[in-house]
This record gives sequence, C-alpha cells and structure tokens, in this order.
Amino acid sequence: MSKPWQPYAQHILDAIAKIQRIQARGDLTQDEILYDAALRNLQTLSEATQLLPEQKKTACPTIPWSEISGFRNILVHNYLGNIDPITVASVIDKHLKPLEQCIVAMLGSEGITGE
Repeated sequence: MSKPWQPYAQHILDAIAKIQRIQARGDLTQDEILYDAALRNLQTLSEATQLLPEQKKTACPTIPWSEISGFRNILVHNYLGNIDPITVASVIDKHLKPLEQCIVAMLGSEGITGE
C-alpha cells in the first residue's frame, strides 16, 4: 500500500505560501537571508512534487514536472553556491502560481480544499 499523496500536496502549498510571504518582505535578489529562505522552500516543494502520483501530475500537463525535479537537484547539490538569484526569482514569478493552481485542483478533485 502506498502512502497518501495529499499531505505532500499540502506541503507544496505551504511552501508556496512561505515563498509568497518571503517575497512580501523584500527583494530576494538583493537580500541573502530572503534568498536563502526562498531556496529552502523551493527545495522543499520540489522534493514534495516527486512524491505526487504520476496520474495526478498528468492532469496538469503544462507544469514542467521533470524540470522541477531537476531544479531540486540543482538546489540540493550545488554546493558551490553559484545559483543565480535573478533566475531563481524568475522561476518563482513564472512557475509558482500555475503550480499552486494545479495542486489546489488536485486536492479539489479529492474533495479537499487546499488551505
């Protein structure tokens, strides 16, 4: 029997909410504390996406699931610290809202509100 996926989906939504609060505090491309906090939450949500069922992911074909996994690997294994803050901010600005909408829809299809 496999583990339920819904807690991972909620974990993704929680990480997205944290990133949104981080952004509200300032420019993560200019503040290394905000940048580090955003990276940590991106790592967390990227890890959690790998634990969602494939059949659920196929319902959101516009989400770049494999790129999210690859991004997680870059975040986790890039020990030299040369990840570009502007690129990270761009990823957040471009991809977080569609991911959030997809996860909310996944949970909604199960009768769960994504709160």
